[in-house]
Amino acid sequence: MTLFNIWHYIVLGVIFLIFIGGVAASFRQEKKKLLIPMLFSVTLVSTLLALFSVAVVDKYTKVVKLYKLENKRFLSIEKIKYSGIVKNEGNYPIGEVIFEIKLVNKGHVTDNVKAGSFFDPSGFKEFFGEGAGYLYKPQTIVKEFVVARNLGPGEAQQFSVHFDFPPYFRQVADFAKVYGH
Repeated sequence: MTLFNIWHYIVLGVIFLIFIGGVAASFRQEKKKLLIPMLFSVTLVSTLLALFSVAVVDKYTKVVKLYKLENKRFLSIEKIKYSGIVKNEGNYPIGEVIFEIKLVNKGHVTDNVKAGSFFDPSGFKEFFGEGAGYLYKPQTIVKEFVVARNLGPGEAQQFSVHFDFPPYFRQVADFAKVYGH
């Protein structure tokens, strides 16, 4: 759940006024058989507008940056650890800071695609063979972690996350990003 700031309340207030105007217009309608469809339409549009506007206000008022990102791979237990610092660069508090890491196996990023670089499962063999997931080895892994909660304006917090590293990955490109809710 997102923490609301003054901009959320302003935008939701305007949408509520639009909703009240739509409901009033629905009840002033001369054809009474249109009352229910009009109320449904006004409610649907107002709800979608409210959800969209909360996402837009979050995007422009909750600014979080990532600093000093480091990773360390533990070969003995086949895990990888990412650590760093997240900082709220905006003027409003952030409810949750989410760290997203995307690992891509070699070839996708470096354009170094050779025979045998990628595992290509056969859909025919999977369907009629040993079952779903038998030969599937994804070449891209995306993980998301909540690394901070209730981060005030200007505050920073250290984090550390770890997860299983696919043993068949060879040369890995990693892409990290953070965002707030």
